[in-house]
Amino acid sequence: MDLTGKEFGPGSRLRPYLAIMRHDLQDLWQSRLVRLWLAATVLLTLLATMGNWAKLTNAPLIASLMFPYLVFPWFFVVIMLGVTPVSGDRAETLADGILSRPVTRHGYLLATWLARILTVWGSFLVVTVPAIVTIMLAKRPVTEDPVTRYGVLTSLGLVGLVLSLIVSLGFLAGIVLRKPLLAAVVLIFVWYPVNFVLSVFSLEEFSPISLSQAITTQLRQPWKSAEGDSRKVASQQDTEALARQASRFLSVLSGAESPPPTPKAKYFDQDRFKDFSVLRVGLGYAVPTLGAVFLAIVCFYWRDL
Repeated sequence: MDLTGKEFGPGSRLRPYLAIMRHDLQDLWQSRLVRLWLAATVLLTLLATMGNWAKLTNAPLIASLMFPYLVFPWFFVVIMLGVTPVSGDRAETLADGILSRPVTRHGYLLATWLARILTVWGSFLVVTVPAIVTIMLAKRPVTEDPVTRYGVLTSLGLVGLVLSLIVSLGFLAGIVLRKPLLAAVVLIFVWYPVNFVLSVFSLEEFSPISLSQAITTQLRQPWKSAEGDSRKVASQQDTEALARQASRFLSVLSGAESPPPTPKAKYFDQDRFKDFSVLRVGLGYAVPTLGAVFLAIVCFYWRDL
C-alpha cells in the first residue's frame, strides 16, 4: 500500500518534470558558458563597485550594477541560454526524452524553460544581492542617499522579469528557427533597435534601457509615500525653478552675465520617471513573457520534432 501510494500519489505526475528540470539545472551549472558568465559577472560587479565607490551615491551605484543585465553585455549570454533547449543538437535528446518518459511536450518545454529561468535568476542574485547589501551598510565618502528595502526588492524583481522575458524570447526564437546562432542574431538585431526607439519616449514598461534609468527612482521609494512629502518636494522644486527664472530676468535687465545653465541630468539621475509604477512596469514585462512561452508551446506542439 505504501509503495502504491508513493507511485501513484498526487505528486507522482510532477516527478518526471522535476527530474528533467534538475537534470537541466545540473547541465547548465556545469557548462562553461554559465561558469564563465558567473565569473565575468563577479569581476564586472567588483570593478563597477570599486570604481564608483567614492563617486556615485547609493541609488545610482546600485542601478549601475543592474545595467549590464538590462542593456549590455549579459543580454547575449541570456539569449544563448534561451535558444538552446530545443534547437540544434538537442533535438534528438528532446525526442528521446519525450518518448521514453511519461511526459507531455508542453510539460517538457516548461521544465526546460524553468531550469533556464532559475539559472539566470540565480546568477543574477548571487552576485548582485551581496554587492547591494555592502553598498547599503557601508559608510562611503559620498552624499547620503537613502535606499529603501522596498525599492531594492521591487527593483530586483523587475530586473528578474526582464531577464525572464529575454529567456522566453530566446526560447521562442530557438523553437521557431531551430538554429541557435541564427535565432540569437535575429533576436539581437530586432531587440536593440526596438529598445532604442522605445527609450526615446521613456517607456520603462517596455524598454529595458529606460527601465535602467528609472531604477534610481524606484530604489528611493518607500512602501507608502506620504502625500505631504510629495507636495513638499514639488513645492520646493517649483520655488527653485521660479528663483532661477527671476535671477535670469534680473541679469538680463542689469546687463550682467547670465548664470550658467542647469547641468543636464546624468544617465542614472533622470527626472522623467517620477510617475514610476511597479504594477504597470511589471505587467509590461510579465504579459509578453507569458505570451512568448505560450507561442513557443503552441509552435512546438503543432510541429514535428
